[in-house]
Amino acid sequence: MMRSPLAVASVIVLAACVLIYSCGTPQKPVLAITHVTVIDATGAAPQADRTVLIRDQRIAAISAFESTPIPRETQVVDGAGKFLIPGLADMHVHLTGAGEPNGSREFILPLLLANGITMVRDMGGKVEFLSQLRHEIETGGRLGPQIFFTGPYLDGDPPGYQPAIVVKSAADARDAVDLLVGEKVDFIKVQSRLSRAAYFAIAEESKKQHIRFSGHVPDSVSALEASQAGQASIEHLTGILLACSARENELWKWRLAPSPPGETASQALAFERAWRRDLLDSYSPEKAEALFRAFATNGTWQVPTFPILVHLGFVTPETNLLEDARMRYVPQNVQKIWLQGVQGQLRTYSDTDFAIREEIVRRSLEVVGKMQSLGVRIMAGTDLAAPNVFPGFSLHDDLAFLVQAGLTPMQALQAATKSPAEFLGKLQTDGTIETGKFADLVLLDANPLEDIHNTEKIRAVILRGKLLDRKTLDEILGKVEGFASAK
Repeated sequence: MMRSPLAVASVIVLAACVLIYSCGTPQKPVLAITHVTVIDATGAAPQADRTVLIRDQRIAAISAFESTPIPRETQVVDGAGKFLIPGLADMHVHLTGAGEPNGSREFILPLLLANGITMVRDMGGKVEFLSQLRHEIETGGRLGPQIFFTGPYLDGDPPGYQPAIVVKSAADARDAVDLLVGEKVDFIKVQSRLSRAAYFAIAEESKKQHIRFSGHVPDSVSALEASQAGQASIEHLTGILLACSARENELWKWRLAPSPPGETASQALAFERAWRRDLLDSYSPEKAEALFRAFATNGTWQVPTFPILVHLGFVTPETNLLEDARMRYVPQNVQKIWLQGVQGQLRTYSDTDFAIREEIVRRSLEVVGKMQSLGVRIMAGTDLAAPNVFPGFSLHDDLAFLVQAGLTPMQALQAATKSPAEFLGKLQTDGTIETGKFADLVLLDANPLEDIHNTEKIRAVILRGKLLDRKTLDEILGKVEGFASAK
């Protein structure tokens, strides 16, 4: 059996949830946010003392306060001292794994909305359930973010995760792509165990069917080959550190070699330790730059998903979040699975292993900053709801990691607003604060361009023009906490 690649997750607890929460009294037909500083995420400087008028789910006007007539029957929100940003996007989620309908509807989506997330890309789930959720949200039967999805993973035999379509040959690959296109998915998702023949057949058939494919760089393919084949986005930095190694081919063959007969757990761990050490020591800045320039040229986007990378894939005692206060929003049955996934790793590894893990995270941050500087497009994402990844909350953690990697606060903000809308082909209607666009907005108490952590200081969320004020958001969180304690 082939050795597994660098893991970014050992347990994935996926979840979806939809939500109907009332904002109290019926809302008036026009909403005005006055005296607010607008950070439109286009890259322009903040616009102070603006009035934003919202009508029929869209931004009707943005203008200086003194020049803005406010219609009668307008719901007015005083934005003095506050900052308005576009609604946020989490570009790597899994919405169908916490048990639908109850686990999904009471856990994930309420936390997303309470954290200002108005758009998600589901990267592996059940088509029938995701289609149902999207229909309910689009027709107004339920409040929730816009959902884009891939459907089940395409993977080798045995697949790494479920739901999956097992693809053993090029013919299987073409059939799987055609099946998913017929089910109206937005993307194709590729996984780690695909053979080379299957992977390149997926790439070819996706191009033929005019649908993009995204996901892991499979064990059998290099990151450069994936980019050249047209993979739209690479998730979790899979294969990238290996592709930056001066000994890439040697380490790749070493990784894929069958395990020796009778290999013990301690021997396997020693192999993993030595392999990772060699991976780090053989990092080549020249190879990295050439790879990143190829990503920029080929339009290969990156979704690093630092929350899963740091807090599960390379968890250490210092980055373990099992005692985090946000755990009160996680259902008890899900907490048990998280505990198993995280503690199993913490018991297995030594101080030396943890030091290597910390170094891998530092190098990963470094390469993301380098990619940004060379024009590679970056998007925010979390891989919710894997262990140590809190739906909604962890997207703000990811923005902070992106700034730590070297992005400016504006670039990090755009990674969760403008860039996802552009990637999804929705920039004409979403992603920035401009007249005519959908009114998916977040009102903050502090300036995120001064400190990216200020995206967590949410005063209100506007979802398609519907105001969810702080009282409503707190009620949402309270209901989630009550559900979590009972489950």
